[in-house]
Amino acid sequence: MNRTMTNIYLYTRYERFWHWIQMVMIAILLFTGFEVKGVYQVLGFQTAVKVHNVTGLTWLGSFFFFIFWVLTTGEWKQYVPTTRMMFQVARYYALGIFKGEAHPVPKRKNAKHNPLQRLTYLMLAALLLPLQMGSGFLYWAYNFWEAWGLSFLNLKYLALFHLICAFAILQFVIIHVYMTTTGHSVFAHIKAMITGWEEVEKGETVEEWEKATPRGGR
Repeated sequence: MNRTMTNIYLYTRYERFWHWIQMVMIAILLFTGFEVKGVYQVLGFQTAVKVHNVTGLTWLGSFFFFIFWVLTTGEWKQYVPTTRMMFQVARYYALGIFKGEAHPVPKRKNAKHNPLQRLTYLMLAALLLPLQMGSGFLYWAYNFWEAWGLSFLNLKYLALFHLICAFAILQFVIIHVYMTTTGHSVFAHIKAMITGWEEVEKGETVEEWEKATPRGGR
């Protein structure tokens, strides 16, 4: 179907840098973490542990900077969940996308994420990543537990919890990579995260889809 497209500068340099550095660090952490668990042997156990620890602590530090950036720039508004157009977006991903339909919620500078993305990224940034980083930090600081008054913790269960979170992050990565191929071209979203510019469909403004009553009364 014919669509009117327009280019908008959607992602800042910091957002693009943060995205790709996250990708690299998560890939390293997953790779070394599974080696530490004995899934395979490439770097060797000791090297894998050292790389995993250094990368994990760097990841933790960078996350605090990300939180500071989100709060001071007002970008936290991009993650405020909304139920507006939730059904339409869910239907689009389940059916409409395979029929060539237009996305019901076009991206805009002040609304980069659709309702499903907002909920997903909020849970990721506010729940899953902090739990993974926190459990990883406690795992790394095991020898300090007694001094910190944390002797009641169980290393076996902490390790299991950390592993479960790792699988959840891996699942997100797989789905996220797949979703990057669902634009009007296979590499459109990836290109946008490199250049900052994304070609989007002209359509409703943020105010229309988020604040007004959706079409059909849903």
